[in-house]
Amino acid sequence: MKFKYILSVIAFVAVSNSSFAQYAKDAVRYSTFQTGSTSRIKAIGNAGTAIGGDLTSISGNPAGLGYFTRSEVSFTPEFDGSNNNSAYLGQSGTATKSNLNLSNVAIVFYSRLNTPSGQDKTKGWVSINWGGSYNRTNNFYEGIQYGAKNNTNSVNDYYASLANSFGVDNGGLQAWAYDQKLISPYGTASNYTYSSNSLPGVQQNNTINRTGGQSAIDFSVGANYSNKLYLGFGFGITDLRYKYTNNFNETGSVTVTENILPVTRGFNSTYSRFQDTKGEGLNARFGIIYKLLESVRIGATITTPTFLTVDDTYSEGLTNNLSNGNKYSNGPTDYPLTYTMRTPFKAAGGLSIFLGQYGFITGDVEYIDYSTTHMDSNDNYTNTYDNGIIKSTYKSAINAHAGAEIKLGSVALRGGLGIQGSPLKTNGVATKTVTGGLGYRIGSYYIDATYVHLTNSQSILPYDIGTTSPTANVNGTNNNFFLTIGYRY
Repeated sequence: MKFKYILSVIAFVAVSNSSFAQYAKDAVRYSTFQTGSTSRIKAIGNAGTAIGGDLTSISGNPAGLGYFTRSEVSFTPEFDGSNNNSAYLGQSGTATKSNLNLSNVAIVFYSRLNTPSGQDKTKGWVSINWGGSYNRTNNFYEGIQYGAKNNTNSVNDYYASLANSFGVDNGGLQAWAYDQKLISPYGTASNYTYSSNSLPGVQQNNTINRTGGQSAIDFSVGANYSNKLYLGFGFGITDLRYKYTNNFNETGSVTVTENILPVTRGFNSTYSRFQDTKGEGLNARFGIIYKLLESVRIGATITTPTFLTVDDTYSEGLTNNLSNGNKYSNGPTDYPLTYTMRTPFKAAGGLSIFLGQYGFITGDVEYIDYSTTHMDSNDNYTNTYDNGIIKSTYKSAINAHAGAEIKLGSVALRGGLGIQGSPLKTNGVATKTVTGGLGYRIGSYYIDATYVHLTNSQSILPYDIGTTSPTANVNGTNNNFFLTIGYRY
């Protein structure tokens, strides 16, 4: 069973930009989580490293908790809408998906330290504040659809390449394709090669559906020293849920043997893959904010690797219907596996300039080396292949965030930009975000609304047969809305 699992998962994967193992791709997918934040910080491009005094500090830079002078609580629901436009062999396709989620719930408890009578209450350790939050840090919801007539090759060519490499006696995808009349051996009995039975000109359609996300429960503490230096520490308990469905359908004509004679029949085959992944992990954060001047703050945060335990169930199936009435079906067959992995560490630095009562401008830079993502071997899994693919395919990336807030009495106007560098060494495209929002304060209550527009691109190979492999180019947009309601007490 382990052999079949490796054969099917490694060999037939809808991949981005290059052909590599499903585990390697998933490991990096789970390493791209973002800092959970309130609508206010999202509106300024998620640039919160050197801000302080926002509930985002619980999951971001914990030193920012030292700025609180009152306890505070808030919650943030979100609406996510995605749209993917694809181009495949000259044909276009579109798929949309939307969902509602709880983005952030947070609370901080203010605790002023006792200062001996007669001493300056603004000097020394002024306060130590505690906070906890729930954050949604990654959203996997996505739909992709593409299709066209392929006059150059067929997915059956891929099945044939597997049969030539591994044979058809050990089961697996290529054995199913052979049994379902999609491939056959051609040549002499002592010297034959498996080839596709399909005739040129096949109609191909691929539908991909992804759901799930990552979330974290974070706990942090931040301290204020002389209203000048702020230090913080926190840790997070992460949760991972990911589901993936891929149905690749191909129709056309195949040459099959009936009563010892070759005849042409129509065929309709579908290769289906399913993945259900769950995981839990831990990480920690260390942060600092320092006031260079009353109006200028610098901050830095280091986030340790997240150590995850992942339970993964992959299943696959192949069906084919011939026009002579014969119907074939194999699977779905499940291949469960549990493994552990380590995401990269993150380092971020930020600068904020405050303009008195009129607002501020701020910017962050974050460094993350995706090539250090590491998967651990166990009795049922050997990590050599996947870790090698991670090191050869991925690289370090720089994420940049910038934003500003303008205050007009009890109303605040906000805007920001973000760039998330691609983890791929070649053909990678950065993910870009544009953000904007409004805030309103009335007494101890506040409400913040934010719009986030995100764009990204990816290239998908439905199957890999070398230089003639077809490619789908997908351009995606996400339009997300966040609403934070908070109370200070």
